Amino acid sequence: MLAIVCPGQGSQSPGFLSPWLELPGVAEQLASLSEAAGIDLAAHGTTSDAETIKDTAVAQPLIVAAGLITAAALLDGTDLPPASTVVAGHSVGEITAAALTGTLSNADAMAFVRERANRMADAAATTPTGMAAVVGGDPEEVLAAIAAAGLTPANMNSKGQTVAAGTLEQIAALVAAPPAKARVIPLQVAGAFHTHHMAPAVSALEALAPSLAPHTPKVPLLSNYDGAVVPSGEAALESLIAQVSRPVRWDLCMDTMSAMGVGGLVELAPAGTLTGLAKRGMAGVATVAVKTPEDLQAARELLAANTSPEAGTL
Repeated sequence: MLAIVCPGQGSQSPGFLSPWLELPGVAEQLASLSEAAGIDLAAHGTTSDAETIKDTAVAQPLIVAAGLITAAALLDGTDLPPASTVVAGHSVGEITAAALTGTLSNADAMAFVRERANRMADAAATTPTGMAAVVGGDPEEVLAAIAAAGLTPANMNSKGQTVAAGTLEQIAALVAAPPAKARVIPLQVAGAFHTHHMAPAVSALEALAPSLAPHTPKVPLLSNYDGAVVPSGEAALESLIAQVSRPVRWDLCMDTMSAMGVGGLVELAPAGTLTGLAKRGMAGVATVAVKTPEDLQAARELLAANTSPEAGTL
């Protein structure tokens, strides 16, 4: 079985879409996604600087669009991944995953991420907040230090990496007093995502929900909440809305993928973060990070090797 995974905010870098625009049809696809997002994704993916694409209102639509473009190239025009595939996305990447599994149309996915990004940016602007990765250390001591600083463990990425979120003063306190044998690394994001600070964005997305048309996923889609397979389109949409203010349990998603017998994992652009976590958290899994079109051949070979009849299905 193969896993296709979609990264979250913070994975973007200046110019990362430039090589993708050299592929036939990508400029047209990106123009359509830009129209749905209400921003110029081509410019932001090629010429905008790091500070510009750090902006939540830019970063989130840009990351979802990049995943959709990468998936279309990887799957060579087919609408869905093979049946023996499981799909998951980290934070905003869960929207990409929902589109990839047929749960949301591309248009609905872009409408959702546009509202999510704008309302999360608004929420982040009310109080200076941020996030920091805590790498290493004893897991219980890490959680205790996060709590002592008044922070929330917003992303449980693996046994060795937890992302804390809260005010900038709280982040500074954790940096000044890190857990034993751990490093605290402030992240390039502009808010305390997946915490109570994002509650206003949840309300806005609940108001948007009736205008969307979710469908039951056509291939297994995992929820960030508990790592379980999402049973319906309505449940998927509820998960997408709720995860804005509740922790992302990527560790549980990896546990589920391992339990399913995933032998290969392909990360869509802007790739690198989730393959790194998989190498540490999913023993023996083969990975390909699709950063540029040059990585597509290796990704297709891994897909073929892990979605053949011999690879098994759910």
